[in-house]
Amino acid sequence: MSCALSINNLTCKYDEQTTILKELSLQVEQGEIVCLLGASGCGKTTLLKAIAGLLPLSSGSMKLNCMTIDDGENWTPPELRNIGMIFQDYALFPHLTVEQNVAFGLRDMAISEQKAKVQQMLELVHLEQFGERYPHQLSGGQQQRVAIARSLAYKPDLLLLDEPFSNIDTQVRHELIGEIRKLFKQQGVTAIFVTHSREEAFAFADKMAVMHHGVIEQYGTASELYYQPSSKFVADFLGGGSYLSAKRVSETEFETELGIVEATAQQAIEIAEQCELLLRPQHVQISAEEESAVVVIEQQFMGDHCRYVIDAHGNKLFASSSEPLDIGQRVAVKVETQGILAF
Repeated sequence: MSCALSINNLTCKYDEQTTILKELSLQVEQGEIVCLLGASGCGKTTLLKAIAGLLPLSSGSMKLNCMTIDDGENWTPPELRNIGMIFQDYALFPHLTVEQNVAFGLRDMAISEQKAKVQQMLELVHLEQFGERYPHQLSGGQQQRVAIARSLAYKPDLLLLDEPFSNIDTQVRHELIGEIRKLFKQQGVTAIFVTHSREEAFAFADKMAVMHHGVIEQYGTASELYYQPSSKFVADFLGGGSYLSAKRVSETEFETELGIVEATAQQAIEIAEQCELLLRPQHVQISAEEESAVVVIEQQFMGDHCRYVIDAHGNKLFASSSEPLDIGQRVAVKVETQGILAF
């Protein structure tokens, strides 16, 4: 695959004083869907604005399809970048019908070509029966499809989406994410979207960039980031884990309150040095055991399973079990060794 977007050492400041993005680099391949994932204020939307040309760079450079669009001196205005952008509220024109919204960016075409293109786009997003309706007559998911149809109508080189699923009801969100991802893949769309939801990122993106204080902490596929986080921040943000105090006693073994545990060191850890082991709930298997000193202190019913928190000699750990357990119940603990990381 060839590179669609190349960002090198990008720095952005507000009022020339407050640095929002710091020497950030990112490479997006043609046809890839990339997620900018992070908490509020980490710089996700600022990066989106910089790519769109709505915010100037303080330093660094940016290329789209091998053409420089910003290097601090040479700046291509937004309207000449051929980049589409879908906002959190979709930004549909309320006084225009669905067909008129989709046709808005096609005014240079002949009327007959416009109509054919609009019909093609509406069929693409399965809204061919809704062309005469106005935005307020549509559901949130349907409005999202209209916004996507309008953005794809003029074939942008890159599509930017800011929190695209946040206004969609939970019960239809996952279905819509699957539909839109399939559509993007069929059309070969290169897209970057912003979210703070790891579930959306896992379901929609090919690659994820976890952002923190204006930098990308780690960039890669969902499985790479989840199973091989480069830092505790990435591990914690992707969630579902707890930490067990340990001391490294060999290349692969760590001494803990639960016994010797095998793990892979993600950072430089000397023999006999204190550290922490990242344990996902699936790593900690528990079962009822009256003689144990380990106690269940929290229980959360999740529908198809229960989530437990145990007190293991002062360590609070997430755990899983194949049997129903109560708060206060004593349990035996078995730590699985596959995939445990040390920090």
